Amino acid sequence: MKNKKWIGFLSVILVSLVVLAGCGAKKGGYAAEQTMNLAADAPLDTLDVSKANGYGQTGNVFESLYRLGKNGKTTPGLASEAKVSKDGLTWTFKIRKNAKFSDGSKITAHDFVYSWQRTINPKTKALYAYLFEGIKNADQINAGKMDPSKLGVEAKDDQTFVVHLDQPIQYFKVLMSYPLFSPISQKAVEKYGDKYGTKAQYTVYSGPFKVKGWTGTNDTWSFVKNPQYWDKKVVKLDQIKFRVVENPQTKLNLYQSGKLDYTQLSSEQVKNYKNNKDYTTFPYSITTFLQYNFNDADKTKRKAFNNVNIRKAIAYSINRKQLIEKIIGDASTPSKGLVPTDLANNPKTGKDFADDAYLDGTIEYNQKQAKQYWEKGLQEIGVKNLKLNLTSDNEGNSKNYAEFYAQSLEKTLPGLQIHIVNVPSQVAYSRSQSGEFDILVGHWGADFNDPISHLQILQKNSAYNYGKWDNTEYNSLVKKAQNEDANNAEKRWQDMIKAEQIVMKEQAVSPLYQTVYSYLKNPKVKGVIHNTAGTQWNYKYAYITN
Repeated sequence: MKNKKWIGFLSVILVSLVVLAGCGAKKGGYAAEQTMNLAADAPLDTLDVSKANGYGQTGNVFESLYRLGKNGKTTPGLASEAKVSKDGLTWTFKIRKNAKFSDGSKITAHDFVYSWQRTINPKTKALYAYLFEGIKNADQINAGKMDPSKLGVEAKDDQTFVVHLDQPIQYFKVLMSYPLFSPISQKAVEKYGDKYGTKAQYTVYSGPFKVKGWTGTNDTWSFVKNPQYWDKKVVKLDQIKFRVVENPQTKLNLYQSGKLDYTQLSSEQVKNYKNNKDYTTFPYSITTFLQYNFNDADKTKRKAFNNVNIRKAIAYSINRKQLIEKIIGDASTPSKGLVPTDLANNPKTGKDFADDAYLDGTIEYNQKQAKQYWEKGLQEIGVKNLKLNLTSDNEGNSKNYAEFYAQSLEKTLPGLQIHIVNVPSQVAYSRSQSGEFDILVGHWGADFNDPISHLQILQKNSAYNYGKWDNTEYNSLVKKAQNEDANNAEKRWQDMIKAEQIVMKEQAVSPLYQTVYSYLKNPKVKGVIHNTAGTQWNYKYAYITN
């Protein structure tokens, strides 16, 4: 999260809603001026669906075969109907006859074929290409072993789009609501060339809104109502204005002055406002974890991170309960594992995955055991002390969190020195991709409501496996869940349980907490749909009342 998002870490862009005061009223109690301002925590990176590193906002300007509605349920999108074969291997979608891009050109099945083949092409370097896994030939194409034209998709005619799968995918319908699978206009890509997606005017849109005013580098832009959208009659907002506002106090001041309708609260602010009548929380399927560089450029550090006792020592040194109560200060909860709670339930028993997979003694705070593992690990790698860098972004209170981690580790583990590296999120993201870190504060939000969304990121060839952890049994289990056991819900569930438990036993990453954000909310903004996974914010039905 999925979805969230310097997003291998930050899968999502978190927003606060600011509403311009309206004068007069429309029929039905709507404010006369349906303009909404949103304060984003970070700027946009691209408007190219194939190359994006997160879809927190852009699900409102790009639409796929379905949309994500309330409670993670799919709602109608660009497909007017869909049929699936009895064996679950063939999906046939009918594209709406009135579906159009924002430039007025017709959206056809051919646009979906072009878009998906473009995204899966290794030359595109799509970070989310792994989500195509299970679609016929996707893995071989993504590995550069087959031409993208061999992807299992075809346009029978302008309205008929057919998808062929290697094996059934239980979450396929929900997956098809993800903006990654939106159609891209080949005509527009060919017209703008390398400029496509780099500015608002160099992109065409398929969703209820289109982007205006983004130059590729600025901190302000707008979503304006898309008059070509097939379901434009239900879209009440005329425009949504964005500007980057990083300072929590600035946001709070705007709220207190009546200019902000939603404001995300910082840790200190939560302490003062959690009993306020406007206080509310929004849960996210985001797990924050420490990620280790198993391929560190420094030989000694590389040996350390490849030692399971060193990793366990680090994991046991952090008091997660204290982290949340004293440092984070919001409604977030300690992690039980890599996969967050309230994401998916056992198909047979209904038990939450995080509870089902939980292994006692793999994530608890235990200074005594931490020191024992540490001493054993240092002895095994032949050193008496270690100096490690801890890399984190510098957004919000991230610096305070990093200081807590560093102090916890140095206090518990003799001979360990931690140097904190706090950098802007884009710099942290770049360094994570290039492996320029020792320990990284990582984040992942689910792209859809299934444990595989989190488990996929630690596969050997995942673009988000920044630490280059590689476990044969783990890779095999995740593959089984997506292949031979894909049509057997119970077996697939057990595959994922075992995979999750390997992560925790090995401390491939060390989970810390699950995100629940605290807000002050003005009740005059209605119809905003929030989901814990995927595209978190849906403004299609949003409106402003008097």
